[in-house]
Amino acid sequence: MTGLLAGKNAVVTGGGRGIGRAIATALAEQGANVLLTYRGSQAAAEAVATELSAAHGVKVLATQCDVRDSAEVDRLFETAKEALGAVHVLVNNAGITADTLVMRMSEEAWDDVVTTNLRGTFLASKVAVRGMLRERWGRIINISSVVGVTGNAGQANYAAAKAGIIGFTRSLAQEVATRGITVNAIAPGFVLTDMTSGLTDEQKAAILGRIPMARWGEASEIAAVVAFLASDAASYITGQVINVDGGLVTA
Repeated sequence: MTGLLAGKNAVVTGGGRGIGRAIATALAEQGANVLLTYRGSQAAAEAVATELSAAHGVKVLATQCDVRDSAEVDRLFETAKEALGAVHVLVNNAGITADTLVMRMSEEAWDDVVTTNLRGTFLASKVAVRGMLRERWGRIINISSVVGVTGNAGQANYAAAKAGIIGFTRSLAQEVATRGITVNAIAPGFVLTDMTSGLTDEQKAAILGRIPMARWGEASEIAAVVAFLASDAASYITGQVINVDGGLVTA
């Protein structure tokens, strides 16, 4: 198998659909073996794994994991080690939304979004780093959001979690920079996925009016940046937040 990531093993959380599926695809295309996780959609995730394995001649497996649970995250990396070997690349993509105004937001909605998006990133990164330190090589790529950079009315919980991921990324990058491990974040703009499919036509028009490129992003455009950051070509890039948003954020 050839490619920028030939011989590497990757874990992609939330890899069964949307941006996560595109990321798993891009890594497999570049020769990486991939373990993707799902929380509830087992059939869909296993279908993705089967499809990518057949198409690219690499190992692609799917396993259930609730990234909020440290015991499940530990089991995830044990499974990865047994099935693939050392984990070289971690993509923290799993995330949820529960949008409403702060005055109407329940504590449960706050906790669930922050725990899934931010705590999940912390737990997976903590375990992954242990193995990467032994290998003296690793790539951690965290999926934040343009909302974590700019904020957004009705998404205070999601914005707080995604902004937290940015701070976490920059801090962890400094902790492991001398050990051959890079840690970066990607802040996608508005991408057509299951998470945005519920928007009304009016909401979609308002969003497009704010994007200089005047179009939605594609999940594959996020995935291409992930594949680059996971490769040796990005070996001198760490602690960065890369906006992939059609020009929405320019400063």
